Amino acid sequence: MSEQLLTRYDAPGRPDALVLMLHGGKPRSRQPVDGRSASWRRSLWMQRTIAMRAHRAGTGIWLLRYRERGWNGGADRVDDARWALDRVRRAHGDVPVVLLGHSMGARVAVHVADDPSVVGVVGLAPWWSAEDPVHALAGRSLVAAHGRRDRITSYAETARFVERAREVASGVALHDMGALGHYMLTGVERWNDEAIDSSLGLLAPA
Repeated sequence: MSEQLLTRYDAPGRPDALVLMLHGGKPRSRQPVDGRSASWRRSLWMQRTIAMRAHRAGTGIWLLRYRERGWNGGADRVDDARWALDRVRRAHGDVPVVLLGHSMGARVAVHVADDPSVVGVVGLAPWWSAEDPVHALAGRSLVAAHGRRDRITSYAETARFVERAREVASGVALHDMGALGHYMLTGVERWNDEAIDSSLGLLAPA
């Protein structure tokens, strides 16, 4: 098993807040995540693109690279994310954090949203199901963005998860991305705008 890795784009000075990005993966795989991982690279491209806007808002943006590509029941990926959140606190103290996850990354996010630093989750083409609990979102905000042409994860499942989360979260929203698919290779600017606008929107009250 490889080690976790953080790619950091820190805002100048001490940041007011931080966005922690969580990339996608596979349902099952013990293959280490390396620099060739398409899921990690997609999130890296997004991170580089939106970093300037984040910095103008006094917000740093970090990207976690997991040890392995697979969800594999979730425990290891949850450990990876909690490791990253601990590193955020070591570096910047108790700044508010938004978790920005794509696909499996959005699934990881809702399992660790109960971390004391987390104020909200933004899920892009999220992989959520009836098996995923919503209790970790209590008192946090949730934004989901999903395209209708997604053939990998389900818009309908996302809508159901959002409705369940509405009972415990401080605020929820589902943004219909229309004819866009799963991998964020089409409509790149729209996905980037959604990612940074929603993340900064959740951080604004904090």
